[in-house]
Amino acid sequence: MSGKQPLSHRRTHHLLLLSRLLNSRDNASPFTLLLDTISQSSKPLVREFVRRAKLAKCTVVFVSFESIRPPWGGAATGAAAKGSPNQKFIVARGKSITELQKEIVAAVPTSGRSLIIIDSLHKLCSLHAAQISGFLSSLLTPTTSLIATYHLDIPLTPPRDSGYPDTAPHPLILLQYLSTTLITVHSMTHVLLQKYNRDKSLLPPKWGLVEDHPGGRGGGIEGAVVGLGSNSHHNAGIVLEMEHRRKSGRGVQEWFFLPTATTTQSKSAAASNTPAAGSSIFEKVGAPPGSIEKLILLEDHPTWKLSEQVRVGRNSEDEEEEGDGMPQTTFDLGLTEKQKKARDEVVLPYMDAQDDFGGGGGGGGRILYMPERVVDDWDDEEDEHEF
Repeated sequence: MSGKQPLSHRRTHHLLLLSRLLNSRDNASPFTLLLDTISQSSKPLVREFVRRAKLAKCTVVFVSFESIRPPWGGAATGAAAKGSPNQKFIVARGKSITELQKEIVAAVPTSGRSLIIIDSLHKLCSLHAAQISGFLSSLLTPTTSLIATYHLDIPLTPPRDSGYPDTAPHPLILLQYLSTTLITVHSMTHVLLQKYNRDKSLLPPKWGLVEDHPGGRGGGIEGAVVGLGSNSHHNAGIVLEMEHRRKSGRGVQEWFFLPTATTTQSKSAAASNTPAAGSSIFEKVGAPPGSIEKLILLEDHPTWKLSEQVRVGRNSEDEEEEGDGMPQTTFDLGLTEKQKKARDEVVLPYMDAQDDFGGGGGGGGRILYMPERVVDDWDDEEDEHEF
């Protein structure tokens, strides 16, 4: 969590920043990189980008390497794939990087805002790792924003003749360096379970290919690819971990909760740009009534707030009856009257040194010497002139 700044400041500025990114306003982020796993897909976030771009009358060019259908629904080919005139669907499978670049540039209008979405960078990073930087840079213009998804769970298998040197950085590191905004999506169920374990000083659980074996052997569970709670709609939303780099070079890091449409009612409300049933959470954290913005800080989520309440010792009713408010322990923290009287009668050694021969004048730090025997062996000082 980003706790260096006050919560009220983060509610105002950080929420506004991510809202501008989702609405593709003022070219807030030329290149946004989405990181997802099999435990939580970035498709709900991509659909939110497309929904808001449609409301802003922004041209959306969706480049598909693995998607069968466009995010706005319909068939993958034909007129239905194109959707409205501001929505274009490009199938990238089986095309060279040069052909794909020309097709994308031709689909982007010369005037007006446009948004390019690439559903997966796996093939480009595997086959054209040496050209990925120039390819992505050629798609950016002052009026065009780029959103691309990178799957963390899929390993890269570059061919031997790819021309990418072994000493070059990993394609993921290069993408993170090029991106102006980095958003990692998480499952709300998994985030809450990890927080529960950290609060109890336990190791946070893992899911997916690195899920821990119940016996503690690690290395994943045979036959289990997607863990429980993955891509779950139980909490009706996803968690976004954002890292944004401003033009000044200062970075902004924050965690957000984005409600997603899971029912027919919420989907119809999303299409009409009205708050869904789960979006009322935003009104509980200070937003004006009727606000259409559904995005909130993760710390403002009711479930997260409930997990922050730590109960120590007795319950509130017992504390009100007894009135001491002391936590229960296996031993007595108090003192008896006899022990208190014996403690008050103890004379500390430094108290005599502060007393000026019993006069109480505070003579300063005197050195008190208590001989072990009545008669001590005192040696007279030797006179140097005797020799």
